[in-house]
Amino acid sequence: MKLIDFGVRHDEKKYIQEWSKDNNIEVKIVSELLTPETVQLAKGYDGIVAYQQLPYEEKIFDTMNEFGINVLSLRNVGVDNVPIEALKKNNIRLTNVPSYSPEAIAEYSVTGLMALLRNMKHMIRKVDAHNFQWAPDIGRELNELTVGVAGTGRIGRAAIKIYQGFGAKVIAYDKFHNPKLEKAGLYVDDLDTLLKESDVVTLHIPSLGKGHTLINRKSISEMKDNAIVVNTARGDLINTSDLYDAVASGKLYGAVMDVYENEVGIFNSDLSDQEFTDKLLEKVIKSPRFILTPHIAFYTTKAVKNMATVSLNSMVSELQTGTSENEIKFDK
Repeated sequence: MKLIDFGVRHDEKKYIQEWSKDNNIEVKIVSELLTPETVQLAKGYDGIVAYQQLPYEEKIFDTMNEFGINVLSLRNVGVDNVPIEALKKNNIRLTNVPSYSPEAIAEYSVTGLMALLRNMKHMIRKVDAHNFQWAPDIGRELNELTVGVAGTGRIGRAAIKIYQGFGAKVIAYDKFHNPKLEKAGLYVDDLDTLLKESDVVTLHIPSLGKGHTLINRKSISEMKDNAIVVNTARGDLINTSDLYDAVASGKLYGAVMDVYENEVGIFNSDLSDQEFTDKLLEKVIKSPRFILTPHIAFYTTKAVKNMATVSLNSMVSELQTGTSENEIKFDK
């Protein structure tokens, strides 16, 4: 068995190499992304592992079929950048890593919130300028707030535990109720109720699809004054322009953004020596009421190792048995 792993970052290499040695399976490591051009490197291999934010072009899967490769294993959760019809046409199976570290993302959501509540961004900037005055950066306490958790999957449930540990009141919404949370009486009936009753709204749900946002001008108008939005899920859940206007006007207190609807080509890139052309994101960066990070909530040693190894294990299972517990099922 021979596997090829595309889009591999430096921090992932050692885990892939260790897995290869432990399992006595050859894994070719490729730093380039999987494209119609680079897929040519996969000729002679049994399966392809990959991770990238850019879309996977349909031609990739035509070539995979030509090479007799019928499994693509992703090192991440999201599959919205994979053309499913191209997979079906070429009889290619797809796997992902559904849970590499829920705790990493849940912890990060609270980290960002605490930084915002205590005005850390502005305070650090003041201290850097040798201004050591306290005012006007007086903080707020999490234990006094109601936190609305949108989405109670693995990450949402991990976040709930942390928020409750701080003494916050927690309410939640999900179309599919977790029995323990339902028994505890945490669920509200709909998202509108969650937005209206929460001092903090933290998002842990998948994308709603292109053009469908959860946080926008209309939904913001229904939220509490001085509320906070935390997004470590998907950038397209929020209309960032509407969110910025709400914070700038004083309707909302601020926001934590680890994702952004136009992040592809920006996040995880060094643009320090280039003209920055995203004017909206520039305003977000400059505002002390926004905590912005470049999609790093997941980025821990535990999560990176799990992404690297679980994807490879899923590939082996697919090749040896024809299926795996992480295979994405879609209608034929």
